[in-house]
Amino acid sequence: MSASREFEIILWGATGFTGSLVAKHLQSTYGYSLNWAMAGRNLQKLEAVRAELGNPNIPLLQADSHDQAAMETLAARTKVVCTTVGPYALYGTPLLEACAKQGTHYCDLTGEVQWMGHTIKHFQSTAEASGARIVHTCGFDSIPSDLGVFYAQSVMHERFGSYAQEVNARVGRFSGGASGGTIASMMVMMEQMSKDKSIQEELENPYSLNPQGEQSGPDGLDVNEAIFDEHFQQWTGPFFMAAVNARVVRRSNALANYPYGKTFRYDERQLTGADKKAQRKAKNIALGSKLTPSIMGLGWVRKLAGRFLPKPGEGPTPEEQLNGHFEMFFHAQSEDGNQSVKTRVSGDRDPGYGGTSRMLGEAAVCLARDDLSCGGGIWTPASAMGQALVDRLQANAGITFETL
Repeated sequence: MSASREFEIILWGATGFTGSLVAKHLQSTYGYSLNWAMAGRNLQKLEAVRAELGNPNIPLLQADSHDQAAMETLAARTKVVCTTVGPYALYGTPLLEACAKQGTHYCDLTGEVQWMGHTIKHFQSTAEASGARIVHTCGFDSIPSDLGVFYAQSVMHERFGSYAQEVNARVGRFSGGASGGTIASMMVMMEQMSKDKSIQEELENPYSLNPQGEQSGPDGLDVNEAIFDEHFQQWTGPFFMAAVNARVVRRSNALANYPYGKTFRYDERQLTGADKKAQRKAKNIALGSKLTPSIMGLGWVRKLAGRFLPKPGEGPTPEEQLNGHFEMFFHAQSEDGNQSVKTRVSGDRDPGYGGTSRMLGEAAVCLARDDLSCGGGIWTPASAMGQALVDRLQANAGITFETL
């Protein structure tokens, strides 16, 4: 990448709900010290966001996400593109391709496994050649999971001189629901699955995001049952984002040349409590997890649900964001179970918006400014940024990593 790029970061999609939150984070945290621009389709909306930020010096760029030439021109002007425009399977490919060709680093919020698989297949070699670091899943899916495992394994190695062979992630208390963008992405994935059976086959492989020839291992698909966890002494149910997060964690291990070993195991579930009521809650979550794919696989159901579910651009009030929170626990242990650690990752904003926007903003700054060891390619948060991003999140994003 040329050292003479015009900007450090271009924020693509700054007029959307999450994009505007990323813009607020960048402005409030870095002020005039960050050389960044906002970009999108509608110049008037961009001007309104800039006015709200109170910084008239932020450059505004207008472009269409379906115009490949415009995307390449945009990518060539900056070190990093940070994009919130989804569903990415519909709107994200031209921009990612442009970044891969231009040697421009890139981060997004996608949790669309089928699209990530597509980008790895078609743009990995291009990004390697250009030096572009392409990093998916830089929001609540999947930074807490991916960096949570990275942190737990770091503690494990520091304490015992070896890495854990199994990590169990457990989602504790959290306030906030799935964003409209996340729901829209799920709807698109369901629609694509109904038309392309190969996507279903891909989603049935828990190692589908691993490099070609390395897409197998000891983990199976997520268990849609209520299970009592002996390590945490609580009932657990399936966690709706585990299917994405677990694949990202496994890809991180593979991209790092398997520091945790090829028999490393990972699972992710939601804690519900220890009593009978908690058991019933876990069973209800499991039942919903079993039925949702079949029900939402019906086109007419998706259309009906789309009328009532949150839409892209919709989100909680500022007060609700401030009052939100999340926590995830990690139990890491050796093969024989004699060595183990427990850690926690927590955030002081709602995970879907307040937390996610700050995670993405810090990922963009990390790619722009930090001395990272990875070359070009399609990476995960942990494999690309690791401790550098952990440090930034703790310093600037209200995210805490701690050993229990």
